[in-house]
Amino acid sequence: MTCGVARGVLVVEDDPGLRELYVHALGDDYDARGAATIADALDAADASVSVVVLDRRLPDGDGLDALPALEDATDGAFVVAVTAVDPGLGIVDAGIDDYLVKPVGPERVGDAVAALLERHSYEAAVARYYALASKRAALEAAHDAAALAEDERYQRLLADLEELRERVAPSPALVGEPRRARALYRDLGAEASD
Repeated sequence: MTCGVARGVLVVEDDPGLRELYVHALGDDYDARGAATIADALDAADASVSVVVLDRRLPDGDGLDALPALEDATDGAFVVAVTAVDPGLGIVDAGIDDYLVKPVGPERVGDAVAALLERHSYEAAVARYYALASKRAALEAAHDAAALAEDERYQRLLADLEELRERVAPSPALVGEPRRARALYRDLGAEASD
């Protein structure tokens, strides 16, 4: 695992068969656990949870209403809503990272979880890239180019930047589906390929 990302997944689903299906399917790759209600989810949530798979229609309320409490309990886990409720415009302001409308098979849920964890890794790599680029700019502003060229630490910095440059190039894989990738890249003013 990269960048220290926890691999816990909390599946909040009141349908016991579906909850167990998702937990079992995710259990091969992640520390997956299930909860049937918002209250159970808040009891099961902790900082080891990186992704919450959240149904909206739960016995004790709308799963989206629990997002602030889940965010606090999980230290900011990604959230993928997996629900029979069609997305309304309210999801624009909701703190969710993906929205899947049932029926959704376990493979698609697994793909969504993997994409969210990849995004976390990507975001950490981008932050590291900009930190190193800032150091490079500061060094180049303060030191002679010839002296920097001979310095082993500066050369290591350049090598680290080059390695990260390849990792931070945007990729449709970060959003999981080609259709969503095209929409994202359209909004960013870039072209995406399948």
